[in-house]
Amino acid sequence: MTGSKGLKARRGSRLKPYIGTVAVLAVVFGGSALIGAHVRGAKEDKVKVPTGASGQEMLAVPVNPTVPVTLTVYEDLRSPASKAFAAQYKDTFATLLAGGQVRIEYRLVTQSDTEYGGRGALAVANAAACAQDLGRFKEYLDQVWAAQPTDPKDDALASQKLLKELGKKAHKMDEAKFVPCVQGGDHDGWVRKSQKAFAAAGFTTAPVVQLNDQTVAGAGGKTLTPAALRTLVRKAVKEAAAHPSATPLPSASA
Repeated sequence: MTGSKGLKARRGSRLKPYIGTVAVLAVVFGGSALIGAHVRGAKEDKVKVPTGASGQEMLAVPVNPTVPVTLTVYEDLRSPASKAFAAQYKDTFATLLAGGQVRIEYRLVTQSDTEYGGRGALAVANAAACAQDLGRFKEYLDQVWAAQPTDPKDDALASQKLLKELGKKAHKMDEAKFVPCVQGGDHDGWVRKSQKAFAAAGFTTAPVVQLNDQTVAGAGGKTLTPAALRTLVRKAVKEAAAHPSATPLPSASA
């Protein structure tokens, strides 16, 4: 019996250092997990503004220099309705920009994530903001529209692999800067802030179009047409020319 007790005692003494080590590791890894969760949470709340962003609270991506007439377009890059709008008005926007008549500000929102679940709208909006940092915003959006799933319930745009591939297709993208930005979700906080402002304004679906801060009716349906939008812009340009010192506020009725 004495030998048996001695053997157990020796085994116990040999196990004590290992038990202590395991306990220390558990504390270390547990603490690391908590710190990691805190860092991730802090990063999600941090608002890193993309290069060149402008507008209220720096939530817009501008195209064209400052002019008296501003066209603000809220887009959800996961939304088929936003894709259809972009295709329908692409030539109209190009004409307006070429004529120097209007400044276009794009606001990226994530309403489809709220509606269908997932995080594709957030992930792709962050990637688009990363492209904006490198001066390839419009080129990247063209690739996003081409890759967007037909069914908005499909969360394929949440794939970092896909988002990086779209960066390559956009060409002239500095991957050494673009890829870490996408992987790190550098502009997630900025996108979330844009969505909060969108929801706070009472909007529930994208696209939404505003002309000098006034919402244009029917942007997501059949009420507004490219011709009607051009008419509204021409009216705003004339009013701006007639009152150059005042902020033009044209009627937003289509």
